[in-house]
Amino acid sequence: MALPILLTVDDDPSVSRAVARDLRRRYGRDYRVIRAGSGADALDALREIKLRGDAVAAILADYRMPHMDGIEFLEQAMDLFPHARRALLTAYADTDAAIQAINVVDVDHYLLKPWDPPEEKLYPVVDALVETWRAADDRPVEEIKLVGHRWSRHSYQVRDFLARNSVSYRWYSVDEPEGQRLLGAAGAEPEEIPVVITPDGRALTKPSGADIAAAAGLSTEPAAEFYDLIVVGGGPAGLGAAVYGASEGLRTVLVEKKATGGQAGQSSRIENYLGFPDGVSGAQLTERARRQAHKFGAEVLTARGVVGLTARGSARVVRFADGAELAAHSVVLATGVMYRALDAHGCADLTGRGVYYGSAAVEAQSCEGEDVFIVGGANSAGQAAVFFSRHARSVHLVVRGKELEQSMSHYLIEQIRAIDNIRVRLCTTVIAAHGDDHLEGLTLCDTARGFTETVPAGHLFVFIGAAPHTEWLDGTIDRDPHGFIRTGPDLLAEGRRPAGWPVDRDPLYLESSIPGVFVAGDVRAQSVKRVASAVGEGAMAVTMVHRYLEER
Repeated sequence: MALPILLTVDDDPSVSRAVARDLRRRYGRDYRVIRAGSGADALDALREIKLRGDAVAAILADYRMPHMDGIEFLEQAMDLFPHARRALLTAYADTDAAIQAINVVDVDHYLLKPWDPPEEKLYPVVDALVETWRAADDRPVEEIKLVGHRWSRHSYQVRDFLARNSVSYRWYSVDEPEGQRLLGAAGAEPEEIPVVITPDGRALTKPSGADIAAAAGLSTEPAAEFYDLIVVGGGPAGLGAAVYGASEGLRTVLVEKKATGGQAGQSSRIENYLGFPDGVSGAQLTERARRQAHKFGAEVLTARGVVGLTARGSARVVRFADGAELAAHSVVLATGVMYRALDAHGCADLTGRGVYYGSAAVEAQSCEGEDVFIVGGANSAGQAAVFFSRHARSVHLVVRGKELEQSMSHYLIEQIRAIDNIRVRLCTTVIAAHGDDHLEGLTLCDTARGFTETVPAGHLFVFIGAAPHTEWLDGTIDRDPHGFIRTGPDLLAEGRRPAGWPVDRDPLYLESSIPGVFVAGDVRAQSVKRVASAVGEGAMAVTMVHRYLEER
């Protein structure tokens, strides 16, 4: 097989020769280094490479080029090689512009010119690019085929599950000739959609999450019967606990019901996370954390819902929805929160058919040239508004409050104000959603001026409130009136330990009302609802797990 390619694009011949020389010196044995003098020439080269079936590992493009700058080129290059990693070459004077422009495409790094010495300023960045590309490339190239209908709720759920778990698939509408041919070959009827066809030719009709996970090669069964640590929930807190637990020698398994990343994993761009000055998408951050967890030996089980928790002597046992059980010395609960349901007439019937909870990135292409409505006034809603503004004709941010400053970060407010096709509707609520088989319109109420209006709408994305999914812990663990789990000092009522507390010490800071069961992230009462704090609590919980295990 031909070696994978490192492509460099720069209109300055001396710079182009220099970067190619430095790359060949370090990577010439394992990669082919190809250089182009313009974005147009580079796209021609990429099209030829695509036709030959060769692989592109990384692309380094100069930011300031005539006719087509680096950002415009990378946008088009992503259509040809979406998995190639991307870096922007920029002069110091263009750093601010490059950082702002990086928000337009999913760029991994930017490099300042000159990069002397390359051992310190070039090679570490390229090492990270090719390592990320190799890790993603481990997945089989065969694609899963998915046949469904655009306005089918179950079809949307399958698409969302595959996308959030980074499973490559090809979508076919049941209304298209090829979709009909695939249904015929699978022996399925249109009413049996969605149909998932695996690379080996098996057809799954109306599959469950576990069926899809098994077909996609995701791990659903634990490799052992007993662990040091079970982490329930795969959001930032859960991933943080899994990474730190496994890296510190604990036999660790993470159990996730849907897909790792949680609400943060659906974020189009997180720009205030420490260490990522250019911002990072939730999917990128999740994928890196998941790879870290695997690297240190943590198991990750997908599509396994936990419905019970029991203390049996020194063991802590979780029960799955199918009745199976898994035991460990300790448990970290990091189940996060869910967006609250929008209490508006018609929304429940149209969920998954134009009404979506979270960013639903798989719907981005469907929003081209459309009017999109987003409900919510916090960062997640603002990030979605910025993201969809690149695809939609207009984005309407529907906010119940009187000002964005009450709940949204300043940097995000400034971005929204600078984007022409985003309109912020303050003091506004959605009171009804209209449509037959899919969303067609919304009725909005302006509470400040006291009038309602009905507007056409094909997409509504909801980001309101935070509801913890802790009903399965009823009668097991102490929770506050809103369902959030109390820990540590919050369990000490007037200085007294919880009723039935069996240990001769106070609960540790993140410990629940069951010794050895810890809580991290948004599901914990009094927690700070930020990605960074969730990751920190996941790491802190592992420290407390060690303290708990030492005292046993």
